[in-house]
Amino acid sequence: MFSLFKSIFGAEKTGPYPESLIEAAIQRVIDGTDSRLRTLPGYRRALRDPVIQAIDAVVALVDRLPPPVAANRDDYSTDVRLSSLFASAGRMLDVFAGDDALREFRDSPASASGRAVALLTAQRIEKQVRGMQLEGDMVRRDVAQVAVSFSDHYLLAPAPSDAQAYRQIKRRAFDHLLSLGLSRIDAAESERADLSAQCALLRRKLKALQLGSLDFDASRPAGHQATALQAELDETESRLVAIGADERTLHAHLDIVVEVLADADRQLWLDDVELHLDGMNIRREPQHDSARRICLPELHNARGRRLVALPVSIALDELPPRDDFFTAAQRYLG
Repeated sequence: MFSLFKSIFGAEKTGPYPESLIEAAIQRVIDGTDSRLRTLPGYRRALRDPVIQAIDAVVALVDRLPPPVAANRDDYSTDVRLSSLFASAGRMLDVFAGDDALREFRDSPASASGRAVALLTAQRIEKQVRGMQLEGDMVRRDVAQVAVSFSDHYLLAPAPSDAQAYRQIKRRAFDHLLSLGLSRIDAAESERADLSAQCALLRRKLKALQLGSLDFDASRPAGHQATALQAELDETESRLVAIGADERTLHAHLDIVVEVLADADRQLWLDDVELHLDGMNIRREPQHDSARRICLPELHNARGRRLVALPVSIALDELPPRDDFFTAAQRYLG
C-alpha cells in the first residue's frame, strides 16, 4: 500500500493517476474511516472523484511549503525563523535530539546519509504582557505588549532527502483528511446514540404517563404532559432521521467521507503568517528599529487547529548524544 501511495505523491504534477493507484487510495480511505463502507454498492464510484480531488489538494498544499531550512547550530543565529521558534541553538538541538520520530529515524538504515529532512511543527501562542519600551531617550515601564512564543515542537516524517520527506508529508496530510472525516463520523455516532437514548426515554415516559400520571402537581393535567412529551419525542426522532437512522448509518458515513475529501482544500490549508518581532519575541511595528520580519508557514484545519509548519534539514552529527537509561536516571537523581 505504501509503495502505491509513494507513486501517487511522487508525481511531479497533479493527476491524471493510474486507476490502480486511485483504487489503492480508495481502499486507504475505507480503512482509515469505516471499513463497513465496503458493503455498500457503488462505494468506489462515490469515492473516486472526491479521492482524486483530495490527492490534488494535498499535492498542491505540500508543494507550497518552502524548501527545507538548514537547522544547525551556526544557522540558528543567521535565520530569524529558527531564532524565533527556539530560545537558543542548544535548546533547538536538544528538542531535535529528544524527538521520538527523529530517534526512530536515527536508529534506521536511512540515517546513514547523516542528514534528516522533516517537517517541524509548533504551536504559536500570543499573550498580553507588561514590559519596558524605549521611546527616544526615555524608557517607559509597564507598557502593554504582545509576546509570541512557540511550544509543543514536533518533527514529522523524517527522511534522508527532500523528495522523500515531502512525499511522506503528503501522505501524512492525506491521512489527516481521513482523521477529520473519522472525527465527524464519531461525532455523528455520538449524537445518534444520544438521540436514540433520548427517544427511548421519552417513549418510556409517554407510556408510563398513558398508564398513570407521573406528576404530583395536580394543577397540570396528564393530557397536557402527554402532548408535550409527544411533541418532544417527535422533534427528537426528526433530528435522529436527519443524521441518518440506523439503517442509513453507513450511507450517512459515506456522505461524510465524500464531503470531507471533495472539500479537502477547505479542510486543510496553508497560510503564511508574517510577524515583526524583536529579539525577545515581542511584537513590534514593522518600522521599529528592533523589528525582525519573520514569515512562517502555518497549517490550519477545519476543526480550528493551527500549527506552524517549517521544513528543516538537520545534520545528525550535530545533535547531542542520546542518554542511556542509567545516565538519565543518575542526572535526575543527582
